[in-house]
Amino acid sequence: MMWIVKLFHSIWQMILLWSFICRSYFIRLFAKNPIKRRWLEIKNTTNASRKFLRAFHIKLKVKNQEVLQKMKDKNYLLVANHSSLLDIFLLGAVDNYVFITSTEMSDTPIIGKIIRLGGCLYTDRKNKFSLPQEIKRFTDILGKGFKVVLFPEKPGTDGTKVNEFRPSLFQTAIDSASNVVPVCIRYLKLDGKPINSKNRFVVFWSKGVNYLRYYWNLLAHKMEVEINFLEPIEFDPNRDRTELCQLTYEKVSNTFESYKNLATS
Repeated sequence: MMWIVKLFHSIWQMILLWSFICRSYFIRLFAKNPIKRRWLEIKNTTNASRKFLRAFHIKLKVKNQEVLQKMKDKNYLLVANHSSLLDIFLLGAVDNYVFITSTEMSDTPIIGKIIRLGGCLYTDRKNKFSLPQEIKRFTDILGKGFKVVLFPEKPGTDGTKVNEFRPSLFQTAIDSASNVVPVCIRYLKLDGKPINSKNRFVVFWSKGVNYLRYYWNLLAHKMEVEINFLEPIEFDPNRDRTELCQLTYEKVSNTFESYKNLATS
């Protein structure tokens, strides 16, 4: 019986994906100005993300949303921990963001299509020689008023902690004189039960896990997730990218760990 429910949910999501694709090609056909086209693409992504949250039965709680209100008319680099392929839908549902994602992610089913048509930016983590051009391109996007999301966390997390951040792409915030907004994402419950060692494989995805199996496991569940927007880190011309990276990491990691301590106290 469960496989029938999962099949229904997968068909629902395929319909949402098809609707997103049609809108995306319509935008590309008629929006010739590249800046206007990107704005329309990310708005389309926001609309699709909100629908996918409903399709995945995700109840999203947003903390400190007043931080976003203060930054409403400013461009900034939003930096979040990253342990699930659902993270893009979660943040995408909150505001109109341009996501920096890896070239490998563009090949994954469903999410890959959204990445390719949703105004996202690509980074090739295996090619260090492309880094200067990537920093220049991402800095240019920030400079044009877009809000950009970076997932700098090193791979391998199972959702029990926040891994160290890679510092290289923090240079985009420095070169564009942009503030950084740290974000802590926490997956709280699955089907009404706390996330634990027995059920976390459903939510968290790591390299080596078959994507289609992971996607199938996600279907027909109910999740509760919390996004906590932390106080922005103001631009400081005397701070290099390594310092900025470490400061951001500490804010996100400390927030994540503080909730774990509350749960065990």
